[in-house]
Amino acid sequence: MQIWLDSGERTSGVDLVNGEDLQIDGDAIYIDDKQVGRRVDVSNSDGQAKARSMAGSIEWILLDLGEWKMIPIENIIAACDGGPTKVAARISSAEQVLGAAFALQIGVDALLVTPDILSTALIAKSQRGERTKDGEMPSDSEDISLSELEVIEIKEGGVGDRICVDLIDLLNEGEGMLVGSSSNSLVLVHGETVESEFVPTRPFRVNAGAVHSYVLMADGSTSYLSELKMGDEVMVVDQESSSRSVTVGRVKIEKRPFILFKWKDEKNNESGTFLQQAETVRLITTTRGLVSITNLKIGTKLLGWSGGGGRHVGQPISAEVTEK
Repeated sequence: MQIWLDSGERTSGVDLVNGEDLQIDGDAIYIDDKQVGRRVDVSNSDGQAKARSMAGSIEWILLDLGEWKMIPIENIIAACDGGPTKVAARISSAEQVLGAAFALQIGVDALLVTPDILSTALIAKSQRGERTKDGEMPSDSEDISLSELEVIEIKEGGVGDRICVDLIDLLNEGEGMLVGSSSNSLVLVHGETVESEFVPTRPFRVNAGAVHSYVLMADGSTSYLSELKMGDEVMVVDQESSSRSVTVGRVKIEKRPFILFKWKDEKNNESGTFLQQAETVRLITTTRGLVSITNLKIGTKLLGWSGGGGRHVGQPISAEVTEK
């Protein structure tokens, strides 16, 4: 997906700037001084019919939207899907960006935005992924370097407030979230995707542990589990080190018994965390198997992440920070 900037200076991630390599002259669209398409007002049914009639005959259709935003975008995307005509949409608010970028699970081919919503558009572009030079569409996931954690202590952890993080996207087997009591060493806690005869699956949920624990966010910062709220973006990681950003839909807090376990990572950092004492809470071993927290043994080697130095309000800092 391309980002077209309506005005202002070009920055990283911007493909075209209006007035430079993009010109919108009345209803005509020019890229590099070549006319490539038409601007169409789709605020009414006549405009939408006009835009649909252009599908297949021009390279670009730029949609000017009225009061209705999503339905016109979806209608034109459907008309152009599979053909040579690409769809751009002029977006006037940050709230419209994701809707346009992912409409019909296809999304527009370009967003025309103003500088004040550019950052939101660039995030959507990152989530969508860009078409590579050889024509392949890469995954919107990125790699994160997972490390080996060796369990060195396991004991009863008392009763406290436990947080389940419910996401607005379904988790796959092998996916979970990175949590822990120390921000520089986190363990990968698996989602509740495993079927059981005793309880139904909750494939949108990670039973992430005690309220004080850190969780790795989508932007690489950390947050306390107690701070998570609806709409936050957390990082979901799978056992092969791929990661993706997923939105929090709900945070569920209940009193539950805990198991405390500690580990040593590849950098000899010692850390640990509190997870609910329940068979449905699972971790991922270095052999890509799943182990329930209730079956964890000293010496078990788990997948986790070692993040280096200390942090201040979730951001990495160079100062020395000790957490025990």
